[in-house]
Order: sequence, then C-alpha cells, then structure tokens
Amino acid sequence: QVHVVESGGGSVQAGGSLRLSCAASGPSVHPYAMSWFRQDPGKEREFETGISWSGGTTYYADSVKGRFTISRDNTRNTVYVQMDSLKPEDTAVYYCAAGEIWWGDYTNTSEYTAWGQGTQVTVSS
Repeated sequence: QVHVVESGGGSVQAGGSLRLSCAASGPSVHPYAMSWFRQDPGKEREFETGISWSGGTTYYADSVKGRFTISRDNTRNTVYVQMDSLKPEDTAVYYCAAGEIWWGDYTNTSEYTAWGQGTQVTVSS
C-alpha cells in the first residue's frame, strides 16, 4: 500500500507562486499515477492536475492550464506541482492522491487508493 505526504503549502499574494511536493512511500510506488485535487469547505474534491506513472502524460483542469505545471521524479518518489500566477480563487486545501490508473479517469476520486492529509494554500488579493 502506497502512502503519500504533501508539503509546501502556505500563503502568498495574488500573482505569486508556490510549489507543492508529494512524497510517496511503500513497497512499489512507481506504477502509481499521481494527481492533485483541491477541496473547498463544504464541497467535493476537484481534480486540478495529474501525471502518469512514467511522467509521460499530464492532465490539467481548465482553470489551471498555463499556470500550474506537474512533474515527477521517480528517483525520489516525489511529485511536484509548480503553481504560478496564483489567484485568490486558488485558495483551498490541496490533496495529493495516488492510484494505479491505466485507462481510467484521472478526475475521478474513486480511481485513487491513497490520499495525503492535505496542505492549505491561501492566496490573498
């Protein structure tokens, strides 16, 4: 069973940048696709960005295309999301998720078997 732990959240002014990291551990982390979701109070988790196990394929929600960049370093079992041009509406708790997704839907939370504890991102205007 893979475990994931996020880090890198914080507070930033609009237009600023943050980089979130997600460290994976477990008996076999490499076949896992990894994604980032956000959650606002009282709402469902929403897909933001995902990356295939090899790093060769990436996916982005329309709201973050051109601003967020996901990458992974399989030598470090870590996935990153570089968040640039942040907006106040990006404020949320961000969760890292891992799942063995081959032909599935990266935006579907049920595809994932491991979730981190979440990290707060706050963007002020």
